Amino acid sequence: MKILPVVAVLGLGAMGHAFAANLVKKGFTVRGWNRTRQRGEDLAAEGMTLCDTPRQAASHAQVIIVMLPDGACAADVISGPEGVLDILDSGAIIAQMGTIGSDATDRLSRQVEQSRPDVVFLDAPVSGTKTPAENAQITVLASGDRQRAAAIEPVFSAIAKGTKWFGPAGGGSRMKLVVNAWLIAMVQGMSESLQLARELGFTPTDFWDVLEGGPLAAPYVKNKLEMIKSDNYEPQMQLIWALKDANLALDAAGADRLPGLRTTAAIWQQAVDAGLGELDIAVVYRYLCEHQ
Repeated sequence: MKILPVVAVLGLGAMGHAFAANLVKKGFTVRGWNRTRQRGEDLAAEGMTLCDTPRQAASHAQVIIVMLPDGACAADVISGPEGVLDILDSGAIIAQMGTIGSDATDRLSRQVEQSRPDVVFLDAPVSGTKTPAENAQITVLASGDRQRAAAIEPVFSAIAKGTKWFGPAGGGSRMKLVVNAWLIAMVQGMSESLQLARELGFTPTDFWDVLEGGPLAAPYVKNKLEMIKSDNYEPQMQLIWALKDANLALDAAGADRLPGLRTTAAIWQQAVDAGLGELDIAVVYRYLCEHQ
């Protein structure tokens, strides 16, 4: 029987919580940490060890999943004054799985390589949101030294439906920017199309009935249409984090590139400023109807 690695999950937000829950269900020894301890208390009741510090969680773990909202948070937890890097066992694997952008990822990769060449750094953001993560139906966009990181394979299998590898560390984050740029364009396009449908006397149901069964009928769109029909924007992906991802993509592309995404980011910033940032990205439709 293959021995499963001990896994530390640093960051128990929507995605990290789902990762830890799936790992516990599948028999892994899991230690979790979150700045807000209450976020992990239900998992502690299920068998996860809830720790007070990242270092406590990462001590003698073979795999350390970092799932935090931005590059500054990830860097602080990995290599900051109270970070985990200097206490990791030789051969440990850091899987940085948050969407932190390519520049922050490259800095972290270099830092780990210079300070702890005996530790493996994987860049492994995911394609998917809260509900797919809870059902282990996300896709991991992994990059880094796959041969040295063999112990990560059962971990990824426990939290995802599949893993795509994109070469040296940094490739996963670059692909994630591409995927999120597409997702953001899709949601904005759907919202504008629905706004037009409303002006012309059609409902979201009318719109989906035309799409259903054809090549334009993306399941993701159907999910967002259901949110809009019920006016219930419980977040699968918060608007404020999607806006962060849009800005990361714009930074990576450089000035004067991606004009459509740049316009969308400006509109989404207005929606965040209007107090909608903690709701699901589908709330963009409501914002357009009320303000545009």
